[in-house]
Amino acid sequence: MLKKSDKTTKFIIEKAAPIFSKKGYTATSMADITQATGLTKGAIYGNFVNKEAIAIAAFQKNVNDLLVRITKHQEKGKTFLDKLYLITDFYRQYEDYSRSLGGCPILNIGVDSSHQDTELLSQVQFVINKTQQNIVRLIEKAIEDGTVKQETDPQQFAKMMYTRIQGAIFMSQTMGDKSYLIEATNELDEVITNKLKN
Repeated sequence: MLKKSDKTTKFIIEKAAPIFSKKGYTATSMADITQATGLTKGAIYGNFVNKEAIAIAAFQKNVNDLLVRITKHQEKGKTFLDKLYLITDFYRQYEDYSRSLGGCPILNIGVDSSHQDTELLSQVQFVINKTQQNIVRLIEKAIEDGTVKQETDPQQFAKMMYTRIQGAIFMSQTMGDKSYLIEATNELDEVITNKLKN
C-alpha cells in the first residue's frame, strides 16, 4: 500500500512525464506542472527538490515503460536473430506509441539536455548506452548460436542500428510522416538479412 506522499509523487510523475517529453526540459515550466496536476508549487516541491528532479523521474518513467514494451515485444522471438528483427518491428509502429508519451523521450529530452551538463543528460546517455549494449548482447548470442556471421562487429552494428532508428524517429516527428521510420526499419531488416545473417 502506497503512502499518501508516495501516491502524490507517483501522480506528479505521471502528469509531468508527457509534458517533458513533448516540450523538453527547458520549455517545461513549473506552471505547466501545477496546471497538469492541480497542485501548488509548494506541494510539488514537497515531493521534489527542483524541476530537474521531476524531469529525471518523468524521463525514467517514460523510458521504463518503453523498455518494458520492447522487452515484451521481443519475447515473441524464439531465437536471438528473431529478437533482433523484433527491435525493428517494434520501431516500425513507434510513431503511434510515442505520440501517447508526447514524443520520443530519449530523442526529445536528449536533444534538449545536450546543451546543458546536467544529471538529466547523464540519464539520457545511460539509456542510450544500455540500449546499444542490449543490441550488442543479442548479436553476440546470435554469433554464438551460428545465426549471425562470425565476422560481424556487434558494437559497430549496434551503434549504426540505434543511430539509424533515432534519426528516423527525429525525421518522422519533425515532418509528421512515419514513412521515414518505416523505410529505416525496412532497410535495417535488409542489412540484417543480407550482411549479418548466416
